[in-house]
Amino acid sequence: MASTENRRIKDVGTLKALAHPLRANLYRLLFIKGVATASQLAESVDEAVSLVSYHLRKLAEHELVEEAEPQSGDGRERWWRPASDGVSIHDEDFRGEPGKAAAHMAATRLFHEQRADLYRRYLDERATWGPEWNAAAPDNESWLRLTASELGELRAEWEALVGKYDEKGRSAEAAGDTEGREDVALFVYGFPFRA
Repeated sequence: MASTENRRIKDVGTLKALAHPLRANLYRLLFIKGVATASQLAESVDEAVSLVSYHLRKLAEHELVEEAEPQSGDGRERWWRPASDGVSIHDEDFRGEPGKAAAHMAATRLFHEQRADLYRRYLDERATWGPEWNAAAPDNESWLRLTASELGELRAEWEALVGKYDEKGRSAEAAGDTEGREDVALFVYGFPFRA
């Protein structure tokens, strides 16, 4: 049974398993879809079903995904779902050892590149979304003067706010309110810098 908790990845093996470009995309897609077969995911990522099945099994070896109850009468179909309600990766779990730190940095760069690619795709397709979606989609910068503690407080408040809207959307959809509802990506980066 899938955990309703967010899983904190602390070991390099699991991090490396998730930090493969195709696996990271499959995990995201599976998280968005809830449950899917390798065939459905293969169609979404334009890869062979056998390759997608292999990578799903690798994710399952690290308990990132798991088999789900069949969603159809076809017993040949193998259904998959995320094994938890998301994952988190914290810098402090990979400090102190050069190999662990390098794996963490490589994974972080991959995830950020994939997010940037998704945003570029939205920009390329922006005209197809229409004025309502384009007006609602935030695109802004903020330049703040904060301490590390204040940035941590901001992060916690932001995560709580996102959680509130995630729950609101999921509850409404579960109640049948699906009209106009789309998958929405929300990326926020907060980091110190020196000008």
